[in-house]
Amino acid sequence: MRIIHDWKGLSADDRGAAVALGNFDGVHLGHQQVIAGAAEAARRLSAPLGVISFDPHPRRLFHPNEPAFRLMTLDQQARALAALGVERFYLLPFDFELAGLSDSDFALRVLAEGLGVRHVAVGFDISFGKGRTGSPAAMRRYGEALGFSVSVAEAFGDEAGKISSTAIRDALRDGRPEEAARMLGRPFAIEGVVRRGQQLGRQLGIPTANIFLDDYVIPRLGVYATRTRLPDGRVQAGVANLGVNPTTGVVETRLEVWLFDFDEDLYGQMLETQLVAFLRPEEKFPSIDAMMARIRIDEAEARRILGA
Repeated sequence: MRIIHDWKGLSADDRGAAVALGNFDGVHLGHQQVIAGAAEAARRLSAPLGVISFDPHPRRLFHPNEPAFRLMTLDQQARALAALGVERFYLLPFDFELAGLSDSDFALRVLAEGLGVRHVAVGFDISFGKGRTGSPAAMRRYGEALGFSVSVAEAFGDEAGKISSTAIRDALRDGRPEEAARMLGRPFAIEGVVRRGQQLGRQLGIPTANIFLDDYVIPRLGVYATRTRLPDGRVQAGVANLGVNPTTGVVETRLEVWLFDFDEDLYGQMLETQLVAFLRPEEKFPSIDAMMARIRIDEAEARRILGA
């Protein structure tokens, strides 16, 4: 998959794709329906399959002080799209120039002239252009005028309700990672570089890998059964505390993962940890001994859930 960071001056090889348009934060099952529409058009037109998204997320430009909300890093997003067969990932810089384009100018300058798209797949609720004035119906009109076909994916859900990034964030904030996984089509995972922490866990015989959340949505603070993908592809079961360590001294919110039956140096390495099941809220214990006793209970529960 090629990642393309602009919409101007592209080579012929980077133009002419059938694309899905959206933010695709999470690449959840609803997003996958939009991408499937672009994939069907790509096959029909013998065109590359592309996805158009934006960096930073538009919410970061217009509401820079909002709490963190991302469901995945750009690397995770790229891997998820590549797994769906996407060949061109147009990660367009969302700056004030792009934000200032009207919906008609976006269709003309970015989609038609810049990317030379042959098809655009959108969701039923898409809005685009300055003031979010563009709609699926408007995209159909622009496609007819500018020479590209358009498909619109309907709302997607199951017996539990509509699937959306907002619903996934709500599930995570409520401590329902299984519900988030159902909508994502895979467990929610936090990826980051392992940093040095207090190193108390190592002294207590439960060494943890500390990962900061950065721009991720913050799930409910507490203890989770986890699976962690190591840089070499191995997957390790474990248990993690997501929180601020009230017992040993409040710190910045972080994920502290204890990998079961594992004793290797991970400092400076990139890990991706899936939150598989929520075990309990974060607690402040009266002593280290009380905390350790509870951790052993958490370990047993996590091993049972994960079959570890």
